[in-house]
Amino acid sequence: MIEPGSLYQNGYIERFNRTYRTEVLDLYLFNNLAQARRITEEWLTIYNTERPHEALNNMTPIEYKTLKQAA
Repeated sequence: MIEPGSLYQNGYIERFNRTYRTEVLDLYLFNNLAQARRITEEWLTIYNTERPHEALNNMTPIEYKTLKQAA
């Protein structure tokens, strides 16, 4: 069982949560749940396609996928 907030047991999701908090939750004061969902969906699209990731050697997921497919 993974203890809540245990960085060493669940590092990937803890890093994702920290990024989500700093790039979305700390920047917006949502007026309603629909707005929170819309902004989160927009952020997730950027996160999963355009945003460079340290774990991918600072490449975007699309760049990384293209590189792996070419190999």
